[in-house]
Amino acid sequence: MTTKAWVHSIETMGLVDGPGIRTVIFLQGCKLRCSYCHNPDTWKMNTGKEMTVAELIKIVKRYKVYYKKNGGVTVSGGDPLLQPEFLIEFFKACKEEGIHTALDTAGYGFGQYKEILQYTDLVLLDIKAVDESSYKSITCANMDKFLEFLSEVQNQDVDIWVRHVVVPKLNDSEQEIIDLAHFINDLKNVKNVELLPYHTHGVKKYKELNIKYPLEGVKPLDEDRFVYLNRIFADHLNMGHTGYERIG
Repeated sequence: MTTKAWVHSIETMGLVDGPGIRTVIFLQGCKLRCSYCHNPDTWKMNTGKEMTVAELIKIVKRYKVYYKKNGGVTVSGGDPLLQPEFLIEFFKACKEEGIHTALDTAGYGFGQYKEILQYTDLVLLDIKAVDESSYKSITCANMDKFLEFLSEVQNQDVDIWVRHVVVPKLNDSEQEIIDLAHFINDLKNVKNVELLPYHTHGVKKYKELNIKYPLEGVKPLDEDRFVYLNRIFADHLNMGHTGYERIG
């Protein structure tokens, strides 16, 4: 277990990045430049702390007693798919220890998806947009790599939790929310769906890094608007995706 990864940070008792109590490992590196990204400090690859699989497994095992039936390990980022060799070896080691593995990703990496997903119990999938034009506008990238990853997730029948950030004037129209619901309805193994309201928590990081914030002046999503969009979403979502609950 000598493969190394560039690690941004580690959260030892995470409660929001997958089921149960989890150790969440945030890796460096992301090729997307999403206009609402709140972690620009994770963009660069060769920064943070370089750690081996063995070092991280040692940390994970220390908290194994807290995982119980539902918890486990989540690898997030950045986008962990940019460090595929590490991800394969680390998840394989987790499975050998009987630890549930979750991959938090936007689905934009360097391939090796089939092998990665062999050791992945759950994909927390950040869907940026469901059409090429909107996707490119939001991420500054083409949609093909995301669709390639999603296709492999479907081929291997890996469970999915969907996340989607709703941003005022960017992707908060009724039609975009309806299109998202229809897109999700066509996927299999979706166990949970969550709309997330846009916030400005990351603005401070942009200032610290001397990077222009793309959504300067855009306010957090209005709560009433968010409730309204959730109602529309619920009306068009196949409620067989049992993790989704109507808000409001």
